[in-house]
Amino acid sequence: MNIEDFREYCLSLPDVTEATPFEKFSRGRYTILVFYVNGHMFCYFNIDDFRFITIKCDPEQMAELKERYQAIGEPFNGDKRYWISIEVNSDVNDDTLRTLVLQSYELVKDKYSKNK
Repeated sequence: MNIEDFREYCLSLPDVTEATPFEKFSRGRYTILVFYVNGHMFCYFNIDDFRFITIKCDPEQMAELKERYQAIGEPFNGDKRYWISIEVNSDVNDDTLRTLVLQSYELVKDKYSKNK
């Protein structure tokens, strides 16, 4: 999957917004694009080096996912109890990647629902 297709997929999910909130912290070394639902992050990656995507993950699924896929590992600058990193164009195919991103989106959306 390429960066444009991935960005388009994330933005196709209801109520998703995007931003680059960490530029002032990186001092120009990298630009992190973050996707939000209900004002909370569910996915992010480095625009300048689209090799890894970091997503929120159900802690109960993490061990199984890491065991099943070589491409799934520790997150980039995230709490490894709740986030995983996925190597793009690896043993995680595009459909599985979309499913994992959707699950991340739903975890965050449900947790921070405005109707709660």
